[in-house]
Amino acid sequence: MGGTTGTAATTGGAGDDVPDTDAQPTARAAVAGEGSVTVAVLTYRRPEDLTAVLPQLLDQLPDALAEVLVVDNDPDASGRPTVLAVPDARVRYVHEPVPGIAAARNRALAESSADVLVFIDDDERPSPGWLDALLRVHAAEGSAAVVGPVVSEFEVEPEPWIRDGGFFERRRPPTGAVVEAAATNNLLLDMRVVRRLGLTFDERFGLTGGSDTLFTRRLTRAGERIVWCAEAPVVDVVPRQRLTRRWVLQKALRSGNSWSRTSLELADGPVERSGERVRLALRGAVRVGGGAARLVLGAVTRDRAHRARGARTLARGLGLASGAFGYVYVEYRRTAARATTSS
Repeated sequence: MGGTTGTAATTGGAGDDVPDTDAQPTARAAVAGEGSVTVAVLTYRRPEDLTAVLPQLLDQLPDALAEVLVVDNDPDASGRPTVLAVPDARVRYVHEPVPGIAAARNRALAESSADVLVFIDDDERPSPGWLDALLRVHAAEGSAAVVGPVVSEFEVEPEPWIRDGGFFERRRPPTGAVVEAAATNNLLLDMRVVRRLGLTFDERFGLTGGSDTLFTRRLTRAGERIVWCAEAPVVDVVPRQRLTRRWVLQKALRSGNSWSRTSLELADGPVERSGERVRLALRGAVRVGGGAARLVLGAVTRDRAHRARGARTLARGLGLASGAFGYVYVEYRRTAARATTSS
């Protein structure tokens, strides 16, 4: 896409590729070459997070052939002044005004000419040695992708019900384990493989979530491997507005809903899709039943953990079942745009 300019080089969005007047006149090309690395930060109206994370990412870049690419998905380009204020030529800014996280992810794919693209969220913080660990596992395994753990830290202490429900617990397999799918909040992609397969993020999932799940499932369906790296955690800074029962249950529902929708999208033809729809509905029904039973057990025994974990299981089951029948849960509600089912 567009050209780059300045100390923190900039490009515009679709039809918007013009140099920023605040940028210095020195032009620089996107990083390319054998062993080159782009670390992509997707951002949306979080200037304080950008200010915090960019120095941490710059500290971890290899000595050469590396950059930090900030993709600003705010139509108003609110992140531009923050990025341009960073006095480091290894930071590059692009503006992607098309709403939806899938469009921002695709812009990162299009802008990077590096061998390796690493995604991290703007509200996450890399651990010491994070990037080196991802690159080391990639070099050792030769896999199409490497994914690391996400560890949650909280702006305020969550209520005991949320803690006991394990809503922010995530899987932690050993280094070298192969996984079927991954999120982009801590993900290394071998761009040579991505370009060869012609993979992009499906923008029909841009406002609903799940485009990263579909992308990585397509990657593994093509016979490629996603390998786990336990030594490359990032810290997810969870704001207080996400520490409510409503939010965590909606997140569980969205997770199940996205899995059903991506499964139907991957089905080959109407016969396979119909069979997959039945399987997903049954899996959802089993989870709903199991979650409801655990809720009742928790109520009878006054066990808070049973009640919370039962509610979580029930919500994910509802997401699976509803997705099987075409319901689309819209996670990123920025516009009045109506989501459509992918099946």
